[in-house]
Amino acid sequence: MSTALRDMIARHASEEGLQATAVPRLTLIRASQPSEPWHGVHKPAICIIAQGRKQLKVCDNLLEYGAGHHLVVSLDLPVIGNVCEASIDEPYLCMKLDLDLSLLGTLVLEMNAPIAQTTPSCKPLGVAETPAALHDTAVRLVGLLDRPQDIPFLAPLVERELLYLLLRGEHAGLLHQMLTPNHRLQNVNRAINWIRNNFHRPFSIEALAMEARMSSSSLHEHFRAMTNMSPLQYQKQLRLQEGRRLILTEAMDAATAGRRVGYDSPSQFSREYRRQFGAPPLADVNRLKSQPDQLAEA
Repeated sequence: MSTALRDMIARHASEEGLQATAVPRLTLIRASQPSEPWHGVHKPAICIIAQGRKQLKVCDNLLEYGAGHHLVVSLDLPVIGNVCEASIDEPYLCMKLDLDLSLLGTLVLEMNAPIAQTTPSCKPLGVAETPAALHDTAVRLVGLLDRPQDIPFLAPLVERELLYLLLRGEHAGLLHQMLTPNHRLQNVNRAINWIRNNFHRPFSIEALAMEARMSSSSLHEHFRAMTNMSPLQYQKQLRLQEGRRLILTEAMDAATAGRRVGYDSPSQFSREYRRQFGAPPLADVNRLKSQPDQLAEA
């Protein structure tokens, strides 16, 4: 594999952290040292690592991947991520392209190919070696940053090529399940969208199952199969992450933040916060302020 993608990301991602670009949905990431674990919700995306290594924990499952590999995520997933290999001389370098569902659907229809089969254990994320063709297409997408006048005309074409290669590759089944009507991932995604929009409210599994168009038992089974957590555990992850954001970015005290995200008991919020993030709210937020460049995605 050539070093072209590494060199381009290094040149355009001159600062630490995640950097939005002029290419729609494209983000570049740079980290010059290993990071502490950072909690976040990973959006559907493809992440191609050009240098360094990353760990991603989804519930109790740990993925580690590095240069020459790419990650595909097809579902909003609460994750714990950290850069585990990086230095000033050889920083962690990665590109992340958020997946355009409408473009994926158009490509599947135009390709007129059989829908890739998925197994009952098929997960909404996967890691694989990056084929040369996919790497070269990523190089051309990032390379458009050198020619901003070409971005409106060529970026859609290169993005389309990149998604086409994904649909012809190892993760075709993972992507097809995003698009198949009444596929269990689509049903689970309805439940996830409802929880994300209403995480501060209590709910019953029966009511959530109606939103997902599944039976209660089927929802519980497939939700856990896809996310490695129950709907209530997923809700708790979102509540704690939003509470953390409110304390960090809006200077909200822990009791107020806990109430805002749906906790009736401040002590329960603080207890679950500490269990999730490894420290009480104030100590955790002070630590985050001293380490502003932690990376949750890509």
